[in-house]
Parts: sequence; C-alpha cells; structure tokens
Amino acid sequence: MSEPIIELKNVTRLYTRGSETVHALDDFDLQVPAGSFHALMGPSGSGKSTVLNLVGGLDRPDAGTVRVNGTDLSALGATGLSRFRADNIAIVFQSFNLIPVLTALQNVMLPLQLLPITKARRKEQALKALELVGMGDRVHHRPRQLSGGQEQRVAIARAVAMDPTVILADEPTGELDRTSADSVLDILAQLNRDFDKTILMVTHDPRAADRAGAVIHLDKGQVDRIVHAQEEPARAGE
Repeated sequence: MSEPIIELKNVTRLYTRGSETVHALDDFDLQVPAGSFHALMGPSGSGKSTVLNLVGGLDRPDAGTVRVNGTDLSALGATGLSRFRADNIAIVFQSFNLIPVLTALQNVMLPLQLLPITKARRKEQALKALELVGMGDRVHHRPRQLSGGQEQRVAIARAVAMDPTVILADEPTGELDRTSADSVLDILAQLNRDFDKTILMVTHDPRAADRAGAVIHLDKGQVDRIVHAQEEPARAGE
C-alpha cells in the first residue's frame, strides 16, 4: 500500500444554517494512498463536497488536520495556499466552467499563466493535454461549438495541463449522457493508470464509482464503509 497522499485527521467542519449548527464533518478521518483512484459516495449532506473542498484548499476545517502531499494546508496563508493549489491540485467540476469567448486551446492555456514559463511553452503543454483527452482536432473551437462531453474533456485538459499531483473531480459526469460520461471516465482512469495521478471523485452514479479502485461511503459526516474493487464492504473501524 502506498503512503497516503491525502490525510484528514480528526477533522470537524461546522456550518451555521439559521440558528442551527450543522456538522458537515465530525471528527473525520480519511487516508487516500498516492496513485489511487477513490470515489466518494453518500446521500446529500453526508460531507462529500466538504471533503473535496478541504482537500482542494478551498475551505478550512474548524478542527483537525488536512495534509496533502506532505503539506499541512492549515499552516498555509492565502498566498501559500494559492501557490500550493497551482503546484499540486486540479479540480474538475460538474459544470465545465469554460470561458465562452475563448477557444479550447485558450481555455487550457489560461491557468498556465500562473507558471513561470514562456507563452510558447504554455501552448505546447496545452496542446499536449488536449491531445491526451482526444480533443486535438477541436483546439480552435469555442465552448458553444462543442458537445457537453467535449466541454468536459477540455475542462480535464485544462486541469492536467498543470501536471497536478492530485485531481479532484466533483460529479464530473453529472451533466453528461451515458456515452459522454463513459468517455470522460475512461480519461480519468487513464490518467490514474498511465500517469499515476491520484484521483478523488465525488459521484452519485454507481457506474462512475465502479471505475474507482475503492469507494468511500459517507454518512452524517463520517466514513460509513469503504468498498475496494472486487472486495466485500469494510465498515469503518474494522
């Protein structure tokens, strides 16, 4: 088993909803090994998106430790956290978040401006990423000229062009038909298998979760059980 690249230890995250305090996560523990493909499943309000936001540095815990690739995210200020995300984390959302007036190539090149590389190098990396996701013949197309599945491929290309250590996917197939969803899942599986990217994916789709090596089922801010591929379910604490 690889060392954990993602580790949440004794994490609590509280939200206020009117006069009510909601425990999104409650003394939560999770380890995700480097190079693995894990899916997070559970009912609405079980804490799935909270986990993803904490790992991505988009949110901070009220208590506990979130460590990613050896770095304690709570020890970083805003600037350090932004730098860490640029160097280590890519997030693929359910909504593709492409800029409508930019071409596929320009959309993928945009976040590369954060890196200290030349424009020629940014273009080279973007083209490679688009080729990887099967969009090499659509580099000059704008989002309105693409199908939903193609837009999500461009969004994945934008993420992998940064060469992240960890890819976080939040319902990446939620707005896609079955054929397009399978194509996107094929790409994520390839990134995990051939490029050793660690993938943590939130999904409600059992067919999407089947692509993962392990499925972490959450309930009421806790790990309920972890099901490994071709194994019987293991209850938390067993």
